[in-house]
Amino acid sequence: MTTAASKLDAYWMPFTANRDFKANPRVISGASGHYYSTDDGTQLYDMFSGLWTSGVGHCHPKIVEAVQKQVAKLDYCMSFQVTNNKAIELADRVTKMAPEGIDHCFFTNSGSESVDTALKIALGYHRARGEGNRTRLIGREKGYHGVNFGGMSVGGIVPNRKIFSAALIPGVDHLRHTLDIARNAFSRGLPEHGIELAEDLERLCALHDGSNIAAVIVEPVAGSAGVIPPPPGYLERLREICDQHGILLIFDEVIAAFGRLGAPFGAQRFGVTPDIITTAKGLTNGVIPMGAVLVSDTVYDAFMQGPENMIEIFHGYTYSGHPVAAAAGLATMDVYDEEGIFEHATALEQHFEDLLHSFADQKHVIDVRNFGLMGAIEMAPREGTPGARGGEAHKKCFWDEKIVVRNGMDTMQFSPFLNSKPDEMEQSFAAVRRVLDSIE
Repeated sequence: MTTAASKLDAYWMPFTANRDFKANPRVISGASGHYYSTDDGTQLYDMFSGLWTSGVGHCHPKIVEAVQKQVAKLDYCMSFQVTNNKAIELADRVTKMAPEGIDHCFFTNSGSESVDTALKIALGYHRARGEGNRTRLIGREKGYHGVNFGGMSVGGIVPNRKIFSAALIPGVDHLRHTLDIARNAFSRGLPEHGIELAEDLERLCALHDGSNIAAVIVEPVAGSAGVIPPPPGYLERLREICDQHGILLIFDEVIAAFGRLGAPFGAQRFGVTPDIITTAKGLTNGVIPMGAVLVSDTVYDAFMQGPENMIEIFHGYTYSGHPVAAAAGLATMDVYDEEGIFEHATALEQHFEDLLHSFADQKHVIDVRNFGLMGAIEMAPREGTPGARGGEAHKKCFWDEKIVVRNGMDTMQFSPFLNSKPDEMEQSFAAVRRVLDSIE
């Protein structure tokens, strides 16, 4: 007979200490608005809006209705050689929100797939232009670009890379990260120091010759590594160096896009337009898995050469442009527009920043970082047990305070709903303070 314990054991959870979790599982069975619920009816406030995904709240009625209607009308349509109307509509809608000149959209199913797609497009672009020697890719230390082999290779989070190191793709280098607690601790918004780190790209161009570099990929604000905003002028300088050497600039906006930084895309918030943008998460409010790669006219047009009956790029996924996912995406775009979500998010930024930085004098706290509606509280690790303090805080928040937060090692990460209520934010941060007060 199957028991509850054996059911739980069957599930190998992602990015989770499985044995620790299964000793005291935290299982969600429902959600509505800003709250999760468990089987016994316990309500838990979600301080991470899903996984950076659900900016307008869980089970939004307009998105739920769109999914229900679509799955009853067209549940699936292949995207090779035919397509569906919803995918066409969503591509048009998203590119109209994008920075000027970013006019084409290739659908994927996740942020990881979006990144690998973007890297392949970058390599294909240069080959199409007769510069097939441009094969080198540049990522950044502490960067997170998903868990497929391309994304891991350009990514710079050590635990994600180390056991796969022998199989990572060759010809990849990394810029130094911009986290500098010694000089920038407790910065409000963009940190003062670090623009000189952009010159790492010039150094790599000198080392390899810029004519051999295909693309540079960075997150406008690094998310999974613990919310690392760029110094003022840093992204602008990367753009300048890329232009000087003919290198494509890719912004990984899987987290930053769709209001997280108060604009449709982080590129617009920073006033820097890349050649390629990767997205996912907020594209459908997390309701149905979907990602997208947005490319400039220049990149797209480079592929549109040769015989018209030939495939321009031999790449795609079974579920690219899935009609139900696209319906969720279209409804999500409607909610963003009709409810003024991006404007609401911008109006919340100062209050969120003030609440976060009220932890500056909290015991064990060594840094507080924020930009847009992304924030982090970093605690000093316990000697010999890095991550233990953050893990304890996560579990105490769940069990004692009925709030869901994410910890990355000893860094507590916060991603409030784009339509958060100020009093909910205040109450939830008060709960976090009680937890941190209780931890040694």
